[in-house]
Order: sequence, then structure tokens, then C-alpha cells
Amino acid sequence: MSPAITLLVIIFGFILLTSLRVLKEYQRGVIFRLGKVIGVKGPGLIIVWPIIDVMKRVDLRVVAMDVPPQDVITRDNVSVKVNAVVYFRVMDAVKATIEVENYVYATSQLGQTTLRSVLGEASLDELLANREQINGQLQSILDRLTDPWGIKVALVETKHVDLPEEMRRVMGRQAEAERDRRAKIIHAEAEFQASQKLADAAEIIAQHPVALQLRYLQTLSEIATENNSTTIFPVPIELLKPLANLLEKKDASA
Repeated sequence: MSPAITLLVIIFGFILLTSLRVLKEYQRGVIFRLGKVIGVKGPGLIIVWPIIDVMKRVDLRVVAMDVPPQDVITRDNVSVKVNAVVYFRVMDAVKATIEVENYVYATSQLGQTTLRSVLGEASLDELLANREQINGQLQSILDRLTDPWGIKVALVETKHVDLPEEMRRVMGRQAEAERDRRAKIIHAEAEFQASQKLADAAEIIAQHPVALQLRYLQTLSEIATENNSTTIFPVPIELLKPLANLLEKKDASA
């Protein structure tokens, strides 16, 4: 083998070795040949010819991106700071490469502006109570706007709502007043139920006077059990009425 052929073989082997690329399972390579996209390769071992080919790696895993705290003025003119987290992934590697310069930065900026616009249309009570609905609305808007970039927004979650100090005090007083209202309602309902039971008991005693005597004897028994001291307890006239009736009958017969 001549030295020229040997040199060519060495050069070709070196070019072949430098052209080999390994892409992981979650990576894809967008190949540009002389500036034009020719396709997507990977995962595994691929060949990228030097000089004429350029490869752009794209990660297909889900990205959890923090949206910095945004100053938001709600519909009822309350100034709050809200931050969120956006979960998205690349569905089309070619679009994510050629349609937008930096899809992560672009999605972050879009998330900030969308967060301010959507929360600005809601009141403070809706922001605190209907968080799932607001998250769904944010996800729907971001997913629609990032679809031309080959991005799929899977989930948007608002993490923290920072209220002004004076608003926290107002909400604290409101919550305390609400707890007092519920306690008074519960107490009133208990008093009403107790009064109903007492009225029912009074009706039963009025219909059956013997029940009052039995209750009287039960009370005496309880006092005797709980207290060791001498107790003077007045005897109601109803207990003596049967004896008086018996004496009157005997006098009448005599």
C-alpha cells in the first residue's frame, strides 16, 4: 500500500470517528446540512459529517420551570405577588429549534405575562378559592400559544400568593368574625333544641302526673348518692294527694 493511500485511509478513519455522535434516549438531534434541516436523528449512534452538517441537541424530558413572583392587581384593586411553576416538554424537535430562538426563555416570558393578565381579571376571593380553575385557564392559554413552537404545556400551578400586611390583618379579622358567627349559631341551635326537649317533657308530665313523682324520687336518690350531708328537701303536695283522697273516701263512707 502506497503512502498516499495509507494517508487517505487514516484521514477517512479520523473523519469517520469525529463524525460519530451518541444521543441518549431522551435526546434528539436536529441535523442541518448546509443550513437546511434534513431531519431528526436519534436516539443511539448517529453520523454527523463535519463541515457540511451541524447538529442541534433537543431534550424531550419534562421541564419544571419557575415563574418569578409577579406583581398583580386583582379585579377588586388588591395588589398581590404571585409565583407559579410551569411543566412543559418538547413534542416537535424541529419546531422547537427553528420556530423560536430559545424555547425555555420564550416560555418563561410568556408564562409571566399570561400570569399577570389572567390573575388581573380575577378578584382576590376567586384567586384564593378557585385556584384549580385558574390553573386550568393558565395551562390552556400557554398550551395554545406555545403549540406553534412544538411545546406541550402539561400543567401550571400557582405556588404562593403574597398578600399585603394590611390585607392579612383584614382577612384575619374577617375569619375571626366568621368563627364567632358560627359559634353563636351553633349555641342558639343547641338552646333551641334543648327548649324543644323541655317542652316535650312538660307535655308528657302534664298528661301523666305520676311521671313527676317518679322524677322526684329519682332526684332524691341522686342527691343521697352524691352527698353525705343531711339534705332538707321539700315534699311536693302531689305526693300526698293519693293519701288525702283515700282519707276523704274513708270519712265519706263513715
